[in-house]
Amino acid sequence: MRKVTLLYFEGCSNWEVADERLRQLAGEYGLTLARRRVDAPEQAEREGFSGSPTVLVDGADPFATGDEPSGLACRIYADEEGPQGAPSLEQLRAVLA
Repeated sequence: MRKVTLLYFEGCSNWEVADERLRQLAGEYGLTLARRRVDAPEQAEREGFSGSPTVLVDGADPFATGDEPSGLACRIYADEEGPQGAPSLEQLRAVLA
């Protein structure tokens, strides 16, 4: 069973979209879901938080490119329709497959 952790902060509501999409996929992929709020820049740095929402699959960020800054900011995900505030269902399926 894969563990997926959704890191977020209250200043960016995009995490709610990511959470809804992950819950849709939980049964399909047999996921254990967890949410963890990030409250401080120091915590963001420690946890590799690249903005809200950050999705960790088995402890790793599958969307990271290596040049994302850590911090309390909204994260942008690019898909075929342009910049989005959360990964699409298709993007999530691709990293969970």
